[in-house]
Amino acid sequence: MEEIIRRLCSYSALYVEAVAALVITYATIEALVRLVPSFVGRGSPGRRRAVWRRLGVWLLLGLEFELAADIIRSAIAPTWTDIGQLAAIAAIRTFLNHFLETDIATSRAEDESQPPANAQS
Repeated sequence: MEEIIRRLCSYSALYVEAVAALVITYATIEALVRLVPSFVGRGSPGRRRAVWRRLGVWLLLGLEFELAADIIRSAIAPTWTDIGQLAAIAAIRTFLNHFLETDIATSRAEDESQPPANAQS
């Protein structure tokens, strides 16, 4: 029975990681497509910032899926070394998640505090 649970957890973690990879791949392709106008000289800094912010939100989602896979995997970790490695990876992903989320929130706040470009005095 224990072996069945281990296999189920292992497959579950693998599927969750696959979802994370799909999310991150989609986000990267979307960001590249949205940046094409910038490559040909028609993009604005505001547009690039919006693309960066949207990519960051997608990356946050991908990191959450990766963290979920780590948590599932920790349920089947057979040794303290494996548990320690998973804890270190989870901590790194959590810190990345926190700082990315902070950067996105700061960027949004800065954009909201600036008056519209076409506003008249």
